[in-house]
Amino acid sequence: MIEGGVDLIQLRGKQQSLDELVDLASDLHKITCRSSIPLIVNDHAEIARKVPVEGVHVGQEDDSISLAREKTGRAIVIGKSTHNLTQAAGAQHEGADYIGFGPIFATPTKPDYAPIGLTEIAPVHVDVTMPVFCIGGVKIDNLEQVIAAGARRVAIVSGLLKAPDIVEYARACKKLLIADL
Repeated sequence: MIEGGVDLIQLRGKQQSLDELVDLASDLHKITCRSSIPLIVNDHAEIARKVPVEGVHVGQEDDSISLAREKTGRAIVIGKSTHNLTQAAGAQHEGADYIGFGPIFATPTKPDYAPIGLTEIAPVHVDVTMPVFCIGGVKIDNLEQVIAAGARRVAIVSGLLKAPDIVEYARACKKLLIADL
């Protein structure tokens, strides 16, 4: 992924124990740090006390932004998952540094959430001033639609991880995103 030009990597391990995630974060951070790529850990802010990750991402059902900041014990980027415009505005008011906004399309990583579609992408960029990462079912096949709807940043999970050539897939996605800037 790094070789393909991704801008940041998030460690998401819903089935792993906290100790396993600490070990994974430590190993991954050694790799991402060499390339100056931020590593964001999902859900568990306390990992940032043990591993010098650059950020933590929390969901709607997880710690508040202030509690996540307290648990990290240091200045760190904190992001929050949002699923509509109201939650996006709430995350900004709460002090998030960025938001994940979606799921845009159906996705196996968020099976309990109905896709929000493309129509709220432009309004969320008006309503909030922090970085917005459109997420959920975003793949190279629909990336141009997502960009055309107003996305400036995206998070790609399964499309990237299941690509036959991760490096080329990441490069192709990045090329589409940069071309739109």
